[in-house]
Order: sequence, then C-alpha cells, then structure tokens
Amino acid sequence: MAGTTTHTVTNQPPPLIGYDLFTADRALAEAVERHTDPALLDEVRDELSALGRAAGSAQVQEWGAQANENPPRLRTHDRYGRRIDEVDFHPAWHRLLGKGIAAGLTTAWVRPAGQVRRAAGFLIWTQVEAGTCCPLSMTHAAVPALRTDPALAAEWEPRLTSTVYERELRPAGQKTGAIFGMGMTEKQGGSDVRANTTAARPLAEAGTYELTGHKWFCSAPMSDGFLVLAQAPDGLTCFLVPRVLPDGSRNVFLLQRLKDKLGNRSNASAEVEFAGTWARRVGEEGRGVATIIEMVAATRIDCVLGSAGLMRQAVAQAVHHCTHREAFGGRLVDKPLMRNVLADLALESEAATALGLRLAAACDDGGERELALLRLAVPTAKYWVAKRCAPLAVEAAECLGGNGYVEESGLPRLVRESPLNSVWEGAGNVQALDVLRALRREPQALDAFLLEVARARGADHRLDGAVKDLLTELGDLESVEGRARRLVERMALVLQGSLLVRYAPPEVADTFCASRLGGDWGSAFGTLPPSLDLASVVDRARPES
Repeated sequence: MAGTTTHTVTNQPPPLIGYDLFTADRALAEAVERHTDPALLDEVRDELSALGRAAGSAQVQEWGAQANENPPRLRTHDRYGRRIDEVDFHPAWHRLLGKGIAAGLTTAWVRPAGQVRRAAGFLIWTQVEAGTCCPLSMTHAAVPALRTDPALAAEWEPRLTSTVYERELRPAGQKTGAIFGMGMTEKQGGSDVRANTTAARPLAEAGTYELTGHKWFCSAPMSDGFLVLAQAPDGLTCFLVPRVLPDGSRNVFLLQRLKDKLGNRSNASAEVEFAGTWARRVGEEGRGVATIIEMVAATRIDCVLGSAGLMRQAVAQAVHHCTHREAFGGRLVDKPLMRNVLADLALESEAATALGLRLAAACDDGGERELALLRLAVPTAKYWVAKRCAPLAVEAAECLGGNGYVEESGLPRLVRESPLNSVWEGAGNVQALDVLRALRREPQALDAFLLEVARARGADHRLDGAVKDLLTELGDLESVEGRARRLVERMALVLQGSLLVRYAPPEVADTFCASRLGGDWGSAFGTLPPSLDLASVVDRARPES
C-alpha cells in the first residue's frame, strides 16, 4: 500500500555500550571492596572504573570485534625465502593487548592489593575480547616460576611487570616491557607432561642448554620468552626460551602451524619445533613440574576469572535485551518464566565472581593458611566455574531468541569462547584428580577449606546440611576416583554458598542455597523456586546504571 512504512525499527534494545563495566557489576565491585585495604580502596576503585569505562566504550568494543574477525596469520618465510616464523595480528589486537598491559594486568606481584585489583581488571577485560587475555595471563603467571631462580627473576621480572607494551621482536635487554608464553604439552602426552620427549643437552656455559623436540600447544608464539618443559640428564626440567638472542639473532623457534580453534580466534596458538634452540634452565634439573606449577596455579585462577568474565558479559547482554524487549503485552524481564531464567543465570555469574575474587585475595594474603586453602580451592574452582560457563553462555544466547544466534549480537563469540577455560591448563578430570591428590597428601589443605566454609556455619540450614553431607563423603577417599567429579562439584557449591551467605544480599544467598544446596532446582536454567525474590536477583545483575 502506498505510504506504508515497512522498515521502521521498533522493539529492539539499544546497543550495550557507553557504560562502566566495573561499577555496573555490583557483585564485582562489592568483592573488590571487601578484599581491599580501606586505605587503598579509592585508588583501586578509580583504576578499575577507568578500565571499566574503556571496556564499555564503543571504540574498545569495536576493537574486540575486529580482533575476533581478523585472526592472526602465520608467516614462516619472508619474500626472499628466509625463515622468519612470525605471526601477524590485526592492529586491534595490539591496541587491546597494549591497553591491558597499561592497565596493570601484568603487575599484580609488585603492587599492594595487586592480585585483587588485577583479578577484577582481568575479569573486566575478558569481556572485551578474551583472546588477548592469554598473553596477559601467561606474562602474569610466569613471575612466580621465575622467582625460583633469583638471577633470572632479577633480569626478567621488571620487564614482565612493566606497563609498557613493545610489540617488536628484539633482544629483551633492549625492551622496557616483555610478554611471555608457555609450552608444556606434546602430541603424545597432552596433560601427561612427564611423557614429554623434548630433549635438553647441557652446553658449556653453566645453566644453558640446547633443546630438540616439539610442543603441540604453544600459547602466544610472538612473545619475548617462553617457559617450556624438556628432559634434561636428571629428568624433566623447566627452561626459559628467549625468542630473540642477546646478539639480536632469532632463536630457533620453528612455527609449524597455527591451531584452527573453535573460539579464542584472535589469539594465536602454535605447534613449535625446537632444533638446537638455546635455553636457560629455571630451577633445578628434574624439578620441572615443581618449578612451573606456580605458573600453572596462577593461570588456573585466570581460568576461573576468565570464565566469570564471560558469564558476566553473557548475563549483562541477556538482562539488557530482556529489559528493553517487549512481547505478549509487556517487557520480557517482567515475565515470570523469563525472570526465573535470568535470575538463575545471574546467580551462577555472581557465585563465580565471588569465588574468583576470594582466590585472588588469598594470593594477596600469602599466609600459610591461605596458601593451603588455594591448594584445594584453585582446582575445585577451576573445575566447576569453567564447567558452568558453556551452558550459561548458551542459555544467555537463547534469551535473545534468534537474535542471539546472529554474530552481530556478540553472543555467538561468547558461546564459542565458553568451553576454552575448561580444557586449558588441565581439563575437568585433571582438576578433579588434583583435588583428590591434595585431599590425600595435604591434610592442612582440607583443614583450611573446612575452616573457610565454617565461617558461614549457622547462617543457612541448607548450607549446614550440605557441609554435613560433604564431610560424610570426605570420610571415604579409598575408592573415590570414579566419583571425583561429583565430590569436587559439591565442594565448589559449598564454598560458593559459604561466600554468598556471608557477603551477598539475602535474596541472592537464599536463592542460591535453595537451588544449588537445598535441592529445589531442575536440570536446566530457569528452574528456581518461583516463590523467592527473583526480581531483586535480576535487578542486581542489570548492567544499566
């Protein structure tokens, strides 16, 4: 019909941009407040709010999309046929990585309240483009491993904790800032790193070696240095492999191919061959796993934080959409069934955030009891939070209906990214077995875990009942391996419940305990007891100010 307008756009939510990802996330802001010295709190808030505003800006969000849409390209040779083994990244990648470094996401070890403020920042920056968080995580995590060798730490730590990003490949001694990668797994062993076949031959200069072998997964292959495992004469040993040698020549670091991954597309993961590659030993020969385990522990915490960040962004997008979208005579967010789904997603997100920041606070404390807690809490949290990320991302996408299946919404990128942290740094079974190992060998770790949970004793009968059941199950560790996943799941839920009962608003803690611990919960999101205050739970997760 003449004059009919067919393309007037109505009932579509505005873009979720131009907001502060930190202050809009009440669960995160409150966790930072409770784990930060009051004397530092204003400084930390201002720093994180600045990062949150940058992360929520249209420009930075566009950089994230560009980095994801333009994955890195491998260049093995230059135009003249010379081997160069370089990876080209889109300019947006470098901008995001540079901003992350400038924001202090690799400086936690040298700043007061460094782990908590860095953890919150990492959770925020993950929501822009998670691929850039890999080199940030590796660089951050390399520091405790290098500290096993004071000379190496003195040389490299100032570069790794710098706020300057220098992308050019040149000798590390000529750079103010440097980034690190890691290579542990090999195609024949995977998580069984003691099956590694890469060989390390001692050279004349003390502490230097020549490596021959391969790595099946090498993260961030354009880094300035890498921690790798190889078989030395006295056993599996940790080594530092610089990308460029002090004289300016390239170390032998042959990039065979880049992995074609499900998600994490902006980040390069490579297969690497060593053929007479120069390396420096880190720690003692035969102590490779013990040396690099500190790096692994730090990256596992980042798996928790990264998953929590992805969850938060998925929930923010879902709540934002349903707040502005109308159907069947009202806003989606006000429909009881959709409210139930959103509240369930928000609970999962808040519990992950609370647990991730608690781990960071334990790292800042560094006391004997807190370190013992981390020994159990890190693999427990890594197992559970990373496992919950994928189903949450899928459900959040469904909240947008067909729009959530379209790339422009951003939800497909979150869905593809969501399984990564569950397989990185040891998949679910590896984490569960690590928990069992700690339970059997380190009684002080269980004592610290139970003490942490006991701080909420008497506050909620469902939590008390879950703790009692857990203690019964912990009483039989002889034949537990086949049910290890169930045990670790219960440990994670009890720990999360304890944190929420102590620190979250009553409606959040009540709903979590009723569903996750009290048994009033189905097998899918959106099956919470409808009699609870779900509207308040959803409102707390709303990203709009």
